[in-house]
Amino acid sequence: MSRALLLLGGLLAAVLIPLLLGGSEIWSRLTAFPLPWLLIMFGMILLCWGVNTLRLRLLLGDQCHKVGRLRSLGVVMAAEFAYCATPGGSGGPLTIMALLARHGVRPARGSAVFAMDQLSDLLFFLCALSGILIYALFQHLSQRMEWMLMVSAASLFGGLISCVMVARYHRLLIRLSGRWLARLNIKAATRMRWARKLLQFLAAFTDTLKLPVQTLIKVFALTCVHWGLRYSVLYLALRGLGADLQWAWSFLIQMLALSAGQFSLLPGGAGAAELTSAALLAPMVGKSTAAAAILIWRAVTYYFYLLVGGPVFLLMLGRPLLKKLMKLRQA
Repeated sequence: MSRALLLLGGLLAAVLIPLLLGGSEIWSRLTAFPLPWLLIMFGMILLCWGVNTLRLRLLLGDQCHKVGRLRSLGVVMAAEFAYCATPGGSGGPLTIMALLARHGVRPARGSAVFAMDQLSDLLFFLCALSGILIYALFQHLSQRMEWMLMVSAASLFGGLISCVMVARYHRLLIRLSGRWLARLNIKAATRMRWARKLLQFLAAFTDTLKLPVQTLIKVFALTCVHWGLRYSVLYLALRGLGADLQWAWSFLIQMLALSAGQFSLLPGGAGAAELTSAALLAPMVGKSTAAAAILIWRAVTYYFYLLVGGPVFLLMLGRPLLKKLMKLRQA
């Protein structure tokens, strides 16, 4: 119940922030927005789901036959819903592992697929940010833009260094975490079970890295297509409202806003993402335009995920749970 209230509170804040920012002018901006542009944006999200389905099946490798194409699409949509509906997106990986496990994919392999998916995302953002940094060298930037670039670069390179350190010193980390858990009076059998699961995950992740180079290149190419489409939604919203903002800056604003939303630990970053994007976007395009663009952007990339992904999530996870309850009642 508390999680549902947290989600509802976040959704309320997510709607109120742009409305308060835009004032009475926001309605005229929204009604003047071209309907074909909005339909194109929703079509882009549907294409993103298809791209992520292909990416999931490529990462599953020789186990992709266990999950059909339609089921794979369902896994992607349910995971996106869980990511948007849980604090910090914590439900996303759990949903992927649970649904893949029901089709015979070991939890270690499922978690390795998710980790490889995240690593591919990180590499894309590093490449995109590097391109933006090179582009920025030939532009006259304000202090706000320079700050945005520095924060983005520091966070991404920090994440990459953390991944490398964990991979390089994972045995030391296992030993240190074992000692720390022992001080917390965790039973030795429990510590050994957790360590064994971690080693199984590392082995499965290593197997995923050993996929053919062509497969890994295809995964990264699909990653680029997915994020290129998804991060073009705000840019198209601004263009449809008559604002002239370069794609690179809309990309940076989305990256910082969604990062702030994730660190806020609110479901889908609701409220925090809107507040951050409003603070960054309003000085560039004006309050009413920024508010309308944020509402359109979040409607396409957040509310749409909840509305469409929710029934899929309930169908794939709720129906099996209901069957178990019915069996227990009959027994």
